[in-house]
Amino acid sequence: MGIRGLMSFVEDHSNEFFTDLKLRDTKIVIDGYALFHRLCFSSNLDLRYGGDYDSFADVVQKFFESLFACNICPYVVLDGGCDISDKKLTTLKDRAREKIQMAHSLSVGGSGYVCPLLIREVFIQVLIKLRVCFVQCFSEADRDIMTLANHWNCPVLSSDSDFCIFDLKTGFCPLNSFQWRNMNTIKGTQNYIPAKCFSLDAFCHHFSNMNKALLPLFAVLCGNDHINLPIIETFLSKARLPLGATSSKGRRHHRILGLLNWLSHFANPTEALDNVLKYLPKKDRENVKELLCCSMEEYQQSQVKLQDFFQCGTYVCPDALNLGLPEWVLVALAKGQLSPFISDALVLRRTILPTQVENMQQPNAHRISQPIRQIIYGLLLNASPHLDKTSWNALPPQPLAFSEVERINKNIRTSIVDAVELAKDHSDLSRLTELSLRRRQMLLLETLKVKQTILEPIPTSLKLPIAVSCYWLQHTETKAKLHHLQSLLLTMLVGPLIAIINSPGKEELQEDGAKMLYAEFQRVKAQTRLGTRLDLDTAHIFCQWQSCLQMGMYLNQLLSTPLPEPDLTRLYSGSLVHGLCQQLLASTSVESLLSICPEAKQLYEHLFNATRSYAPAEIFLPKGRSNSKKKRQKKQNTSCSKNRGRTTAHTKCWYEGNNRFGLLMVENLEEHSEASNNE
Repeated sequence: MGIRGLMSFVEDHSNEFFTDLKLRDTKIVIDGYALFHRLCFSSNLDLRYGGDYDSFADVVQKFFESLFACNICPYVVLDGGCDISDKKLTTLKDRAREKIQMAHSLSVGGSGYVCPLLIREVFIQVLIKLRVCFVQCFSEADRDIMTLANHWNCPVLSSDSDFCIFDLKTGFCPLNSFQWRNMNTIKGTQNYIPAKCFSLDAFCHHFSNMNKALLPLFAVLCGNDHINLPIIETFLSKARLPLGATSSKGRRHHRILGLLNWLSHFANPTEALDNVLKYLPKKDRENVKELLCCSMEEYQQSQVKLQDFFQCGTYVCPDALNLGLPEWVLVALAKGQLSPFISDALVLRRTILPTQVENMQQPNAHRISQPIRQIIYGLLLNASPHLDKTSWNALPPQPLAFSEVERINKNIRTSIVDAVELAKDHSDLSRLTELSLRRRQMLLLETLKVKQTILEPIPTSLKLPIAVSCYWLQHTETKAKLHHLQSLLLTMLVGPLIAIINSPGKEELQEDGAKMLYAEFQRVKAQTRLGTRLDLDTAHIFCQWQSCLQMGMYLNQLLSTPLPEPDLTRLYSGSLVHGLCQQLLASTSVESLLSICPEAKQLYEHLFNATRSYAPAEIFLPKGRSNSKKKRQKKQNTSCSKNRGRTTAHTKCWYEGNNRFGLLMVENLEEHSEASNNE
């Protein structure tokens, strides 16, 4: 996120570098990445339980409603994948390590800022619902944002300090002083949002009217996301800049102040750069100059014209075109219909798996979804001959190899994962959309190891989440128990409950039952947030499920959605699912909970019946029985009578436990009887 320390530095001089704005009746270009992080971290949302996506969606909706009320027309620009040079890899790995430490802190009751796994997907779904114009750039969005804002002569909304360096005609409004929750009115009729706007002219004036063109050199000398050369420390020490201070913030601010004062003595970047190089060993000067000049280019105008996308729907990115990727892939990426995860895998054959608030002692939660990723990688193998001549040469000479940066304990490592070689008609990415719906759906369900017939009674909007849940239950790494499955399925009822409540055709009795059940879910969710200690094993189990859902969605998107995309804003709420787990473990039964709403009860039965057949039998055993069953299996008598053998082979019965929907199919009547007697 730009130049470390610069944002706090300019905010410390707020009166000098910022002007007050009453923002209304304007276009505004919004840094989407910065916005969803800001809304996630500044809205009192609980970050421990894996995402209260409904609450986050409500915050996003209120934000844009405030803009609409002030006649502000937002254009959201999202970052895409990493650029072909992969120059930010070191920065991205450092951030991955930082997030692991923060996730660990959250998991043990401390503080930290880690976005829930599906936050970006939820954000995009809300944008689509509100019809907010947005685009997903092919790589990093900063230059495209600057170029679009200057074309339209409107401000930029972000929290990235790089926008203090860009020469923006109408300025840059930091998110932390954008008071969208405190909308005001002029003369009682015209609404506006109080904001502050950074003035580059005032900033340069403060430093002896320095040339704006020197600021990109300042950024790269200070160290930004693209460059952090150790040899620059040689220059900084020899130039005798005032670096000494007791606090880390103080040291950074002294460096910023010293560099700006030093650079202000030069007329232009060429003169300043020559003076920087004088402090370096002669053997390093040419290479350092090339690197610095290349990094300074990141602050120049972009060749991408986003106005063409917003006005005509055409997105043209020279870097993307040079790779020779299929047209449908480029269009889907620009529309946010494919994730940056896909473009990273496609262009770099490398992905970074984000850490969740999980059990750091266990293998990372993404391990369970690796087989889905291997199918994704298989579909991307033969994307373009141009890619073979670029980034892939950096990889080991393994034709199927992709690398994944993943968590191991509280650090990261890079693992090599082989793509799955697919049938010939699946191996040409350019023609993937030409496959019939049946073929695409078949590949998706085969990957998830689910039969299509199982999904027939399931509502369209829940088919993919249920298919993913079946996949999740089949994996030995999943340590899910009955109450985990039940809580997950109960949480999936929230969307249908809202639909019943808002449906004008429903009878009053049905609507009242739905309202009562929805109110009970909200009570459970609120109670969970009151300081309940996080159960790490439960958290890890649901992190595994979210990883399966995310990768299932990415595969579904790559196959042009053979199953409808679920509404994530009402599908999963971490506080609710954890709270329901606690209730079901204590005394509440699913039957008693759903008795007030027959429609929800019927839907739950469909969901439960679909997932039950893919779950290991032991998760349906009442407490204590699972362990005793394993012990009995070890002591199994090999000399069984023929009569008993026939009973075991042909007899099946259903056992109904404490929860009416926790049904167990027991294949041995005698074993069931023994278990009952042992209670």
